[in-house]
Amino acid sequence: MNRRRFALSKPLILGLAFASAAVPLAAQDTPSQGREKQFDALISAADQLTWLEQMSSAPNNVGSPHDKANAEMIQRLMQSFGWNSKIETFSVLYPTPISTTLELVAPVNIALGGQEPVVSVDPTSGATGMLPPYVAYQGDGDVTAPVVYVNYGMPDDYDALAQRGIDVRGKIVLARYGGGWRGLKPRLAQEHGAVGALIYSDPGNDGYGDDASYPQGGGRPEGGVQRGSVMDMTTYPGDPLTPGVGATANAKRLPRAEAKTLLKIPTLPISYGDASKIIARLEGPIVTGAQRGGLGMTYRWGGTDAAKVHLAVKSDWSQKTIYDVISTLPGATQPNQWVVRGNHHDGWVFGADDPLTGNVAMLSEAKALGQMVKAGWRPDRTIVYASWDGEEPGLLGSTEWGEAHADELRQKALIYINTDNNGRGFLNASASHDLQHLINGAARDVTDPQTGTSVLERLRAGILAADYSSPGRFPKRTVDAARGGGEVPVTGLGSGSDYTVFEHHLGIPSMALGFGGEDSSAGSYHSIYDSFYHVTHFDDPGLAYGVALSKVTGRIVMRAATGPRVPARYGDLASAVAGYVDEVMELADQQRANDRALKQLAADKVFSEASDPRDRTIAPEYKGVTPLIDMLAMQDAADRLGRSAGAADALIGRLDALPVGTRSAVLADLAHIDQLLLIEGGLPGRPWFRNSIYAPGTLTGYGVKTLPGIREAIEQRRFDDARTYVARTAAALNAYSDQLDKAVARAR
Repeated sequence: MNRRRFALSKPLILGLAFASAAVPLAAQDTPSQGREKQFDALISAADQLTWLEQMSSAPNNVGSPHDKANAEMIQRLMQSFGWNSKIETFSVLYPTPISTTLELVAPVNIALGGQEPVVSVDPTSGATGMLPPYVAYQGDGDVTAPVVYVNYGMPDDYDALAQRGIDVRGKIVLARYGGGWRGLKPRLAQEHGAVGALIYSDPGNDGYGDDASYPQGGGRPEGGVQRGSVMDMTTYPGDPLTPGVGATANAKRLPRAEAKTLLKIPTLPISYGDASKIIARLEGPIVTGAQRGGLGMTYRWGGTDAAKVHLAVKSDWSQKTIYDVISTLPGATQPNQWVVRGNHHDGWVFGADDPLTGNVAMLSEAKALGQMVKAGWRPDRTIVYASWDGEEPGLLGSTEWGEAHADELRQKALIYINTDNNGRGFLNASASHDLQHLINGAARDVTDPQTGTSVLERLRAGILAADYSSPGRFPKRTVDAARGGGEVPVTGLGSGSDYTVFEHHLGIPSMALGFGGEDSSAGSYHSIYDSFYHVTHFDDPGLAYGVALSKVTGRIVMRAATGPRVPARYGDLASAVAGYVDEVMELADQQRANDRALKQLAADKVFSEASDPRDRTIAPEYKGVTPLIDMLAMQDAADRLGRSAGAADALIGRLDALPVGTRSAVLADLAHIDQLLLIEGGLPGRPWFRNSIYAPGTLTGYGVKTLPGIREAIEQRRFDDARTYVARTAAALNAYSDQLDKAVARAR
């Protein structure tokens, strides 16, 4: 599901697998360096290519025979690698289309929609058993209505439509992908009274505007369609009928009508070829500027009877079984401390890039670790590798497993490491900030396969190049770090992949890793063209970056599973939080200044004097002046966190000098400290999300909102909530500082 777009620039089998014999350690290497060289030598691109071709050879959606077959294949492989492996099943509500209808009925009758065209050079594009293009968890229905083009279909777009006198009530909206998460588009359309929604991939976003169209290049072709989920995952992810509990066979389930994450209006994704047939017939004012897409025609807003569409969707709303493959290597000295690593295996169709490039990299790691165990190595902590099912519809497999095992995970899981789809180019890392040092260290020690420099050094160079061509694209602290040769700051975690339940619900520090920026996977994303052919021709030929991903992630797994502690650095979190506090204060100040300016302009009637609405300047509605929000408690908590984190990091630097009993007590104090960042009762209106520092935005979906209880309350003008969450977030930070101080006090 997750799609990393860190595009700093536009965009064969490699021999037999390594034998299972251990690679001898070089005399000059430390034991850990030698172990990692041994691990590197056991990673095989040939293995990854073989697994990828097999796993993407048939439709791989939830409920398909091949999805189950892949889970069983992964379990057999893990067992052959020496892991204890089992399949855990859950029963989830997952609708699949029985029938979909889309036709233009005025001014002419044209059949639209249907399955994507076969591409002759892509062997799987003509496979049987593929579901038609659809979005999961839309509302079934049969409607005929005029069409309104709504640009990206985000809140600002509806404000602009209202100021033009265009109403979507009783209409079908046509929105292009981009600008915000897919699921927000039909949800906002529904809230504004629309009776249906269509979403298309505009070529200005992922088609010929960026690349030659498939199969000449990797760009989305005229008939390509982006599937996806429109479940309201910003309320809660996972099975819509079992929020907060695992969807086991006997779980208590909500009636479908009471599930808050399901939509009510019919929705379909369509190609830009079909969208062009609708847009060409719309009437009304012309769309100009950034709201216009990349099709070579005039865009109009529509909304009149000149262009009507018939849209009908009927779904099978039965329960489906999902298959999580859970594999373990027991720890030698601390078996009740877990290092958890995951990637999903289900796709929208074949899923070669998303998610199987990441899944086969994970299998490579598992094979190498198993071979090392057979050669005599043992991790100190238990390593858990999970291949999740049902990620694409709504993070189903990971969420249900996390909810079913919540108590055990809170006691045992120290870290969760996630990958999803993988491309080529630059390492993308989002994480709990206390894991920033761990990620940078692994990236420093792996060679980039294209440039021969380290993965970290290439990332620094890419940031500087992007900042030169597009100043302001990255935060100043990121550019300064890259220029100075320092560690590259990670971004916070929003949502869109399987770390969500661990980071946001359970408080287990998490990370998400993957390469991207020079592949063409955007052009095949969630379509039938996300295939083995596309991956090996346009995304990662030879899976060289699949090997690099295994080496980076494998190092992180081994470093977390071996030694006295998971190598967290608390000062990185403190620095990030201090920056977020400054950002929120600046947000409130800027919003207050904007409100005052808008109040004056409204009083002067600048926006309403023209007699013709088309001649009026479009401006935001005046909604009052943002009040002062007292942030002193947050400033104090952030300052204290900086002091406490500095002392704790200094303590960690002399951990080996402490008496054994004191060292053990300190490590126990710090083992589950991130859970103290959770807020009892969760975030406003969505109690499932409990992390005080990070959350997916209610209006961004995948994108992270930091200090979300405060930041979103200010943005959405819920000022009482803002004051409440200043206090609650500060309390969480102070509890974290208390725990750091407790650990430091033991060593005095």
